[in-house]
Amino acid sequence: MNILLIGSGGREHALAVALAKSPQAQKLFVAPGNPGTAQVAQNVALDVADFGAVIDFCRLQNIGLVVIGPEQPLVEGIVDALEAAGIKAFGPSKAAARLEGSKGFTKDLCAKYHIPTGAYRRFAAREPALAYLREQGAPIVVKADGLAAGKGVVVALTLAEAELAVNEMFSGVFGEAGAQVVIEAYLDGEEASFFALCDGDKALAFASAQDHKRAGDGDVGPNTGGMGAYSPAPVVTPEITARVMAEIVAPTVAAMKAEGCPFKGVLFAGLMIGEGGPKLIEFNTRFGDPECQVMLARLEDDLLGLLLACAQGRLPDKVQLSDRTALTVVLAAQNYPAAPKQGGLISGVEQAERIEGVSVTHAGTKRVDGKLVANGGRVLNVTALADDVAQAQALAYRGVAAIDFPEGFYRRDIGWRAVGR
Repeated sequence: MNILLIGSGGREHALAVALAKSPQAQKLFVAPGNPGTAQVAQNVALDVADFGAVIDFCRLQNIGLVVIGPEQPLVEGIVDALEAAGIKAFGPSKAAARLEGSKGFTKDLCAKYHIPTGAYRRFAAREPALAYLREQGAPIVVKADGLAAGKGVVVALTLAEAELAVNEMFSGVFGEAGAQVVIEAYLDGEEASFFALCDGDKALAFASAQDHKRAGDGDVGPNTGGMGAYSPAPVVTPEITARVMAEIVAPTVAAMKAEGCPFKGVLFAGLMIGEGGPKLIEFNTRFGDPECQVMLARLEDDLLGLLLACAQGRLPDKVQLSDRTALTVVLAAQNYPAAPKQGGLISGVEQAERIEGVSVTHAGTKRVDGKLVANGGRVLNVTALADDVAQAQALAYRGVAAIDFPEGFYRRDIGWRAVGR
């Protein structure tokens, strides 16, 4: 089977490596890809926002499955366009992708179907939102309703921070994504990421992970798309897994079917796990980045077979994952996430990959005159697989030390919470 993978980040490099291993895979194309995906697939210069061009390419290359990595094409309806053209795709429809594309939609769905989440209100204007903030006080959470590249959430510990967030969102900092704002209760507990595969009727628990959103050691600094992650998340015990599936994931899949937009693809639940059990923070409708890198490092099943089963409505009963721990460290360009410095030279990737148990995925790189340079905010992921989280952490940082990237930076404490346990 020929496969087209859409995306260009570290998540897509990890997906490409896993898909290329499948005995069912014949030719793998990645659009647009990066220097890492070029090692296992053929990169193609395809405008993925032009659905007609994507469909034409799929027909020309006899593509049997399209796998969509990032959220933007999903929210814009690429799966609908592909399926209307008779082309199988892994991912939700435009209507189902509202679970990520509109935080307000998700909160309303949770309220209607009694899915545990924080109390909230939605606002389309500044003054009522500010009045509600003053009524509720801090800490409180302010969210842009739409897609904001993982940066449209402000956990405000003071009323001043919350008011600033509301003012910025309604002033257009996030464009149309901030035209509406969701304000919700601050939840106490420990955050975790939980992933389930869905075929429209049922869901299958896939894996758990914990990521590190803040740019600096000790969880300080601005929010980012993620500076590192590990899987499994120790806080997601078998009991918590059962509760998440029974109280959050399965009711959501049933609700989406009842609403006339069955959910197919991967459902990524951001959770807060506190004294009362798991509550939903928000949904994403694709694999996380960098969570994907650590989950796929543990996958012992055929990824292509699993994704096809989702698209065809025939999920298996279980997924085979290693019980070992994977941990990844993100190397980012200086000034990320504000204005990342581009063009910094990178060397030593091959040396890092020679370390047993270490792999490197490209997130924001390109080649210029044969040399590897930074071409994004998050540039590389160094991932290690080991018997426990402490060993995986030590191994990953050995890999990081082998890479020379003077104009980059990374957190030095990825996995600190799990190691501390």
